[in-house]
Amino acid sequence: MRAGMSDMSKAMPTAESVEKMLSAELAQGDVILATAQPILRHLLANDEHALFSDEVIAKIRGMMVHLARQLLLALAQDANVEDCDAFVQEREEALAVVLLEDTAFLGHAHALTIEAQLADRLQQRSGIDPVLSPLLQELAASEDQSLAAAAMRCVAAQARFMQNQRRMELPLKELPAELFHTATKLLRTHGTDFPEVAESLRDRLRDEYDESARRIGQVTRLLIAMGPKAKRALAVDHAGLAVFSTALSMASGQERDVVVLSLGENQCARLALSLRAAGLGQSAVEEQFLYLHPDITLPEGFDAVRVDRAAALLAAAASDAAH
Repeated sequence: MRAGMSDMSKAMPTAESVEKMLSAELAQGDVILATAQPILRHLLANDEHALFSDEVIAKIRGMMVHLARQLLLALAQDANVEDCDAFVQEREEALAVVLLEDTAFLGHAHALTIEAQLADRLQQRSGIDPVLSPLLQELAASEDQSLAAAAMRCVAAQARFMQNQRRMELPLKELPAELFHTATKLLRTHGTDFPEVAESLRDRLRDEYDESARRIGQVTRLLIAMGPKAKRALAVDHAGLAVFSTALSMASGQERDVVVLSLGENQCARLALSLRAAGLGQSAVEEQFLYLHPDITLPEGFDAVRVDRAAALLAAAASDAAH
């Protein structure tokens, strides 16, 4: 999908021809996503300062260093190390490199960086508040006290997220469960000075971890509590980017990080199919594109693509990517 598209013939497009075009562009976008992580890993592993001028590179690296620092500081404190700062500084770079070489950590940090950048861009371009969206403001004032409290927790979590992004930080407790457990496993290999302490710390951190308390867990619970009204979250101007991305992930059956990356450049086919798979009609999809990609127009005949076919195209792409 491109500005002023499309390359299709002047004949009236059929649903099949539109699906074929979207599928081809979806595959092209997936190739870009697949190659992004190896390229990022190469840049992040290179010590040349010039390569870190890019904001995305710098923020991803900063988040991995922050994760390493949290693990090592907790280890030093539990081991009663006399000079905790020195202990951490001696080891954090090596541990950060291990995290940076893990494509799962890299992909998650990349998605978080893109999300924060897009949130700032939407605020500058369209006045959409990255923290307190109209939907969250409305829910926070609800007479339903549990719903109002859930909305306020989401606002607080989103405010912390934006602040963490500005500081290039990623709290350990905000990691998805799989990444959290991978990170805590590293205590074994990087806590060799204190193997028993490292083992005990790993177990304690896992006992204290609550995935539902994460920012995304809070938003997910809010959307579930909204019931059928959760479809209102599929409007980025009303819900805000964080809630919109989570709602789109749930409605289209995709991982949230993939949905966030689909909001960026070169992923318009995935975004269009995701919105269609979530049940939005052509006019509603076009409205979202006005906020997210104002220079992009949908292909003629897009309204002929059924919801189930859009979901099937996304599922097929996910299957291809897995293999």
